[in-house]
Amino acid sequence: MNARRGNAETTWVLLADEGRARVLERHGDEGDLVQVAQWADDAARADEADLRAGPSGRRAGGGAAGARGSGSGAQPTGHMTDSAGVSRLEHEAELFARRVADELERAAAAQRFDALVVAAAPKFLGRLRQQLSPQVAARVTRELDKDLVQLDARTLTTRLFGG
Repeated sequence: MNARRGNAETTWVLLADEGRARVLERHGDEGDLVQVAQWADDAARADEADLRAGPSGRRAGGGAAGARGSGSGAQPTGHMTDSAGVSRLEHEAELFARRVADELERAAAAQRFDALVVAAAPKFLGRLRQQLSPQVAARVTRELDKDLVQLDARTLTTRLFGG
């Protein structure tokens, strides 16, 4: 059994970043993409929001309390905990890339798609490449180092397939 319907090839499009992935499907050369799967790493997305907000009031050494008594008037930067937070985010992204790759491996084994187009945020694309099995990697027909995860199906169809 394969993913073909009649003579039409089934193409999956994976859109991903460090915290979210969507899979859309297209049969043959016509019609819009249709979403068939979605995964999210809520922990990574929450951690990223925390890091963007900055260290004040949440991390040791941050905020006004850490500046008291220093005598210099300098504000601590919180670099130690910022680095630890980034490392944790990177670890979460690695785990999520592995999860996405595992899901794609299961789908490939079940012959759910013939071809795979991957569009991912540049750093995540690199992580994902490292995790893909040879069986899935062999089905990749196109890669884009762009974060398109937020685009709707019609816009994606036009952007990726010109129709």
